[in-house]
This record gives sequence, C-alpha cells and structure tokens, in this order.
Amino acid sequence: MNYNALTRRYFEMPAAAGELSGADVSRGASGSVAAGTWVQFDLQAASTTLQAARFLAFGCPHTIAVAAWLTEQAPGRVLTPALPEGVQALSTRFEVPIPKLGRLLIVEDAWIAAATRALARVNALIKIAP
Repeated sequence: MNYNALTRRYFEMPAAAGELSGADVSRGASGSVAAGTWVQFDLQAASTTLQAARFLAFGCPHTIAVAAWLTEQAPGRVLTPALPEGVQALSTRFEVPIPKLGRLLIVEDAWIAAATRALARVNALIKIAP
C-alpha cells in the first residue's frame, strides 16, 4: 500500500509515543489488539489547557500516524472531547482508504475517553478549590 508523506512521517517518527504519569494525567483507550486496532491516549491538563499528550497504538500505519499527529497538536489547546479535526478531515489529510475509516473512529473514541476523564478531573478540582 502507498502512504502519503504525512502518514509516512508520523508512522516512522511518532515523537509523542509513550505514556504519561501523574495526578494530572487522564487516560482513555479504545479498540482491541485482538481485533487489530487499539489506541490509548494520556492527556495532561492544567486547568482547561492541554499541557502534554502521549499515545500507545497497535494498528496500521494510518492509525499510528493519526494518533501521533493528534498528540503533537494537543499542547496549548483548550481541553475538549472533540478532536482538533473531525474524522472526515483526518481521513483526507492522511489519505485513509474507506475500508480503514473505522480505525479512525477507534482513535476518536480513545481521545474522547481520555479528554472526558480529564475534564471530569479538572471540574472536580474547580469545585473543591477554596
């Protein structure tokens, strides 16, 4: 299969691969290794601003490239469950073939899970702050 330059770049050099730890980190995952696609995001947020993001992924080059790109885009953004770009825009940007679009939904689900947990943590901190 031919991959566009952006997909190759982020697949070959996923700079934000790995995990984060600490009280200000929220984790979300989706998919399964047995089914061929699994993605996990760790998001570190201070108040409502993303400070850092990391990912782990098992899947095709498109899956890994999109997860890597998302984590690179995260720092400095407002914490929201929405992806910086929708699935359709990501599929165009990374030239994801139609049969693989479901994998981007797994990426989106993992992002939403992590961001929702992060927002819940931030909201809980705001409520208990003096």
